[in-house]
Amino acid sequence: MNKNVIIIGAGIIGLSTAYYLVKEGHQVSIIDKSNFSSGASYVNAGYITPSHFIPLAAPGMINKGIKWMFNPTSPFYIKPRLNADFLNWTWAFKKSATASKVEKAIPVIKAINLLSRDLYEDIKESNTFNFHYERKGLLMCYQSDKVGEAEWKIGKRGIEEGLGVKNLTKKEVDVLEPNANLNIKGAIYFDSDAHMTPTDFMPEMVKFLKTKGVIFYANEDVKDIEVTNRTVSKIITNKQKLKADEVVLAAGSWSPLLTKKLGLQIPIQAGKGYRINVNRETGITIPAILCEAKVAVTPMQGFTRFAGTMEMAGINHNINPMRVQTIANAAKNYYTNLNITVAEKRSADCGLRPCSPDGLPYIGKSSKCNNLTIATGHAMMGWSLGPATGKLVSEIISEKKTTLDLSSFNPDRRF
Repeated sequence: MNKNVIIIGAGIIGLSTAYYLVKEGHQVSIIDKSNFSSGASYVNAGYITPSHFIPLAAPGMINKGIKWMFNPTSPFYIKPRLNADFLNWTWAFKKSATASKVEKAIPVIKAINLLSRDLYEDIKESNTFNFHYERKGLLMCYQSDKVGEAEWKIGKRGIEEGLGVKNLTKKEVDVLEPNANLNIKGAIYFDSDAHMTPTDFMPEMVKFLKTKGVIFYANEDVKDIEVTNRTVSKIITNKQKLKADEVVLAAGSWSPLLTKKLGLQIPIQAGKGYRINVNRETGITIPAILCEAKVAVTPMQGFTRFAGTMEMAGINHNINPMRVQTIANAAKNYYTNLNITVAEKRSADCGLRPCSPDGLPYIGKSSKCNNLTIATGHAMMGWSLGPATGKLVSEIISEKKTTLDLSSFNPDRRF
């Protein structure tokens, strides 16, 4: 049975969900507080990352977080604050950061990443879109032996998981990247990864969805959600009231503001990430993570993007110049003769990534509301997991057997 579906949120998760719902014959509307041209989906590193199978909530991250808490230029910065949601999230993160829970998460994260990569390639091969997509793998570049050993340990685990991984010397990296002038000791290379230019893909998807009859409500803020007999009966925005058979919540870091109205406890904290675009030749052709600095480098269509940091300081889009400078310093440190200009730093932007305590997204229906599907909490893998999440949500709403087991993504899970 075809349904009338409203999606709250027009990031990569929301648009991907609309794409697969339309393919199933549903009527779709999308509400977003923006004009469909900004947000985390436009400023991310554009990675599709089967290599990133270790969740953020891993053993040792608590100690690192405490150490970095007092350093606003650190890769993972948590602003301490007396806020109940933040404190509850932190406690849940601590309980999730165990070796046994990470072991359970690894195959789950790997599987959904591989599914999403295959779906991106299906979309590309459909010849319906014109967007940049390359599968050149990912270099985990390191400057110290200690970090190199730690990255190779993850790489060997990747091999156990069936991924293609190599431990490359500096000379071997230079063969792959002869014009990048990398200042490193070596790199762990994952051949499983791909990359894109988000600002190519997002407008293409919006354009396509409009041709398929999807209704876009731009610059609308959802003020309230009415529930009658455990069913969402009305969505109230700053402009109108809407009804639907099914509702998808894909509002990213803003999702908890809406779930609270429904009495749902879905812990999410916004993790701010920054990006700098360099619109000139850099010689960089393969995506890389600068390991010690935790900075992502992506050769996109016509420019190179440097992205990084995880700043948990609530919902805001304030640009911290120190964090921008930290990314610029990393670029100069790892790529000889690459200096990011003052103008490039001034044009830096940021986005908010919705982080769950255990590093797994929330995908599925809550037991408290029978026509609401949650699709959020993807943290740094939002771009990577867009199509997979969209397909899974479409299968849920279409009442089909889901491609993946969704138990690990249950929105009602407890920490």
